[in-house]
Amino acid sequence: MAVKLHRCGTMWLKIEGHPCWRVQKALDEKGVEYEVVQHPGFPRSRRKELAERSGQTKPPVLELDDGRMVREESSDLAAKIRAGELP
Repeated sequence: MAVKLHRCGTMWLKIEGHPCWRVQKALDEKGVEYEVVQHPGFPRSRRKELAERSGQTKPPVLELDDGRMVREESSDLAAKIRAGELP
């Protein structure tokens, strides 16, 4: 599996307005295989690994097969996934 989706730990929250779900849903719709890496919901200070790897603590973040970490607004990430620009 080449792509990793770094997201918050609220995997049960599957509503359109939730940023992590928005990106995960776009990956599912495009048939992209991915691995979910869960990070603590709150406080954000507990997301040390995410901060070290991506430079910030706000998920969702896509980790591509070449190791690049991609962090944008979730609606922008989802649009790029649906357009075939990512991953």
